Amino acid sequence: MTLLEWMLVTTYLWVKAAHLIFVIFWIAGLFMLPRFYIYQQPTAPGSPEDRQWIERSARLRSIILTPAMIAVWVLGLSLIWINQLNGIPILKEGWLHAKLLIVFALTGYHGWAVAYGKRMARGYRPARDRTLRLMNEVPGIATAVIVILVIVKPF
Repeated sequence: MTLLEWMLVTTYLWVKAAHLIFVIFWIAGLFMLPRFYIYQQPTAPGSPEDRQWIERSARLRSIILTPAMIAVWVLGLSLIWINQLNGIPILKEGWLHAKLLIVFALTGYHGWAVAYGKRMARGYRPARDRTLRLMNEVPGIATAVIVILVIVKPF
């Protein structure tokens, strides 16, 4: 075992804690971003209020959302690797496959939200905000399912 592998194995709980912390940051940001868009939607494109929402959204994306998502992926994959090093065949677990599928979907949702904000910054305003209100529920539902998969491990 290399020094790096030994360090990762001995720091497993720290990596797991960091993973969970960044999951919380990422999900919190995914809760906030569509809410920002809901508040931005009735503003006139190009108005001072619209520019404030554009700036807020951009900061949320660049300071919290994207770095947290990257950390979640790096730390999560590190946890899988550490388990494999410890002889735990976690890659054969059905619950992990389901969790990864949901995390991939959340990553796609993240991409949709970023693209939507960039369209709003260019003046795009949908006729109704119902889609945003529905999309605002995605992170909560995904988080609940992931927690059940990780804690209960139903399959």
